[in-house]
Amino acid sequence: MQACSFSSFVQCLALLVLFVACEPAAAEVAPAGEPPPPEVSTIVVASRTVPRVRELPGRLVASRVAEVRARVSGIVLERVFEEGSDVRQGDVLFRLEPAVYRADRDERSAALERAVATLEQARRHEKRQLTLLERQTVSTAQHDVADAALKQAEADYASAKARLVRARIDLDHATVRAPIGGRIGRTLVTEGALVGDGSATHLATIQQIDPIYVDFVQPAGMLDASDREGAEVEILRADGSRHPDVGRLLFTDVNVDPGTAQVTMRATFPNPDGALLPGTYVRVRLARGRDTEAVVVPPQAIQRSSAGEAQAFVVDDAGKVALKPLRTGPLTEHGWIVEDGLAPGEQLVVEGFQKIHPGGSARAVPWVAPTTETKAAPPTTESKAAPTTAQR
Repeated sequence: MQACSFSSFVQCLALLVLFVACEPAAAEVAPAGEPPPPEVSTIVVASRTVPRVRELPGRLVASRVAEVRARVSGIVLERVFEEGSDVRQGDVLFRLEPAVYRADRDERSAALERAVATLEQARRHEKRQLTLLERQTVSTAQHDVADAALKQAEADYASAKARLVRARIDLDHATVRAPIGGRIGRTLVTEGALVGDGSATHLATIQQIDPIYVDFVQPAGMLDASDREGAEVEILRADGSRHPDVGRLLFTDVNVDPGTAQVTMRATFPNPDGALLPGTYVRVRLARGRDTEAVVVPPQAIQRSSAGEAQAFVVDDAGKVALKPLRTGPLTEHGWIVEDGLAPGEQLVVEGFQKIHPGGSARAVPWVAPTTETKAAPPTTESKAAPTTAQR
């Protein structure tokens, strides 16, 4: 039994010596490895044909504006319209107290009838005097007096008729109507107010907003042959969305502002639903033809330096990263147009900037653009809730 124990001890000691002898060799087999280069999403720069546009700031303006004013004085009896509603030309808006103007009309009408009677009498008298003159029973002087009385009666008749017309106009102006069709704003007077006393009181304002205008300016040196009447114009709202309807350029002013060296331009847009409101500031996209060799990159690929200059990361065939300064053009719906700094065939980094630096290494993988519409995945068995103990 002792011999057996001694042989077991010898075997254990031999195994221990063998393990210690092999441990340094194992340590030498597993050297410390370098981490692999980070992956970045890239696209291959290529030229494409895109519309050439210029973005300019603009402001929406009503195509027609009319101030509703009281043309006669009186007390406001009634406001007929609803504030903020659409009115048509000729619609009744206000009614003023008409009693005074109705009485004046009746008085002028009676004066006209009196003038008519006087005129008829003067005509008959002149005719009689002419007959007697031909018979040489009256003198020429007497006929001249009758003829002068006839002409005076004719003038009195014309004057009375004109005064009656004026009285009818004043009575009609006691009913204030819409001078143009459009959308009327808030009322500036209330019932019971005295208006038109010495001045034409401003009662309300009507603005025609279909179609609607957009006024914008651009430097005179940037004008070219494409800035012609009828050129297509687009509107970008404050949230960046595009107005669905396309407008047309109406005119380009012939005068250059000497203070700013800019030229005023105006475009017209259809606005049947009234979604565009006057006074709103928008961005205007003016079509300038098509660029057949434009370099367009995704917006997220453009970086900005501390000075605000555009720049982008590129990866060469050897996997080396470089940071290149760029000169960018306008931002289109397809992305930024790069006018200088990139060449077709270069690999432009779109995602993964936080993992790389100039002079470092990276492994380029193709970038997959996100889709505009994401389809909902059908429910799977794993997504269903597990039954509770009570349900089991």
